[in-house]
Amino acid sequence: MFMSVCAFSLMDLVVKWSNEYPLGQVLFFRGFVGVLLYFLIIPKERLRNFYYTKRAGLHFLRCLFGLIALVSIFTALRNLPLATVVSISFAAPVFTTIFSIFFLSEKVGIFRWLAVLIGFIGIIIIAEPGFSQLNIFYIYPIIFCLGMAYVAISIRQLSKTEPVWLISLYFSLAITLLSLVTIPGGWIVPSFVDFIILSLLGVFGGVANLWLSQSYKFSEVSLVTPLKYLALVFAIIFGYFIWDEIPTLKTLVGATLVILSSVIIFRREIQLKKQVSVPRHD
Repeated sequence: MFMSVCAFSLMDLVVKWSNEYPLGQVLFFRGFVGVLLYFLIIPKERLRNFYYTKRAGLHFLRCLFGLIALVSIFTALRNLPLATVVSISFAAPVFTTIFSIFFLSEKVGIFRWLAVLIGFIGIIIIAEPGFSQLNIFYIYPIIFCLGMAYVAISIRQLSKTEPVWLISLYFSLAITLLSLVTIPGGWIVPSFVDFIILSLLGVFGGVANLWLSQSYKFSEVSLVTPLKYLALVFAIIFGYFIWDEIPTLKTLVGATLVILSSVIIFRREIQLKKQVSVPRHD
C-alpha cells in the first residue's frame, strides 16, 4: 500500500506539472503506457485470447465512469491546490457506501450513515471557498468521487470472475481511445525530458493500481487502508515546496472529517466481514 500511495502521489505531481500540455495528450500517456505495461504481465496462456470476457457490458460501464472520474481529477489537479484535491478525493468511500445500497442491495446501518454525514460536512468545509468564489473547479473532485464510487462497485463485481490485469487493461485502452479523439484540437511536441516525464505518468498510474490491488489481496484492510492517507502528507509537501501552496485551516479541518468518515466506513466493513476497496485513477 505504501508503494501504491507513493506512485499515486507522483502521478498527481506529474499531472499538475503537465499543465502546459493539452489534457487529451496527457491522458494518452496515462493510457497508452499503461496498455504497454499490462501487456507485459498477461499470462502466457491468455496471450491469444487476452481480450476475452463474458462481462463486456460491465467493463463498458466501469470504463465510462472511470473516464469521467479520471478527466475530473486531472482537471482538478491542474486548477486547484494539490492538498485540496487529495483531501476531497478521500470522500470516494462515502459515495461508495451510498451506491452500494442501490447497486449491491447492501444494508447500511446507523454507523455508516453517520460516517456519510461526517464526510459530507468535511466536503462542504473544504469546498466552501469554491462556492463563495463561484470557482467551478471545486466541483471536479466531487465528480471524481462519484465516478470512483461506481468504479469501486463495478470492480467488486468484475473481480469475482475477471483478473485484475484485464480490468485495468480495458480501462487503459479506453483512456487511449478517448485521448486520440482530442488530436484535432492540437497536441504539443514534447521535449525529450518532457516525453520521459509524461511517460512516467502511465507507469506510475499502472503500477499504483496493481500494487493497490495486491495490498488488499494479501493484507488485512484494517492494516493497509490507513496508509493511503499518507497521500495528503505528500500533497502538502509537494504543494508547498514546488508550487508555494499552503493548505488553509478549512482544508485541514475538512480533510480530517473526510478521513474520519472513511475510517468509520472501513472499520464497519471489517466488523461486518466485508471489504471496500476504492482505487484511484484506475
